[in-house]
Amino acid sequence: VQLQASGGGLVQAGGSLRLSCAASGRTFSSYAMGWFRQAPGKEREFVAYISWSGGSTYYADSVKGRFTISRDNAKNTVYLQMNSLKPEDTAVYYCAATSGGRNYYTIATLAGYDYWGQGTQVTVSS
Repeated sequence: VQLQASGGGLVQAGGSLRLSCAASGRTFSSYAMGWFRQAPGKEREFVAYISWSGGSTYYADSVKGRFTISRDNAKNTVYLQMNSLKPEDTAVYYCAATSGGRNYYTIATLAGYDYWGQGTQVTVSS
């Protein structure tokens, strides 16, 4: 599976962005998907997860209620709708795919994911 993230940019605090992650291959619907982010000087951290069917989602506490992850298996694409953005949301955002079962390891840790996209920069100005 190859992943291509897009949709990043510069936005003012309180604004919104929608990130997209397009996947190649016909097995996209068999993978759960996640979004992670990495701010300058910090470790990459979990943001959101969606199961292969879209029926289950999980979020980091820092984005809960502001971000929404979704997917369209017919388009081989996963989305991250980001609302009420804050300067602390500034980071490079990465999408990732996992074939593992649904547990903390495969949902929220970097090692739980099999494939990664290249990242898209999100900058939120104050």
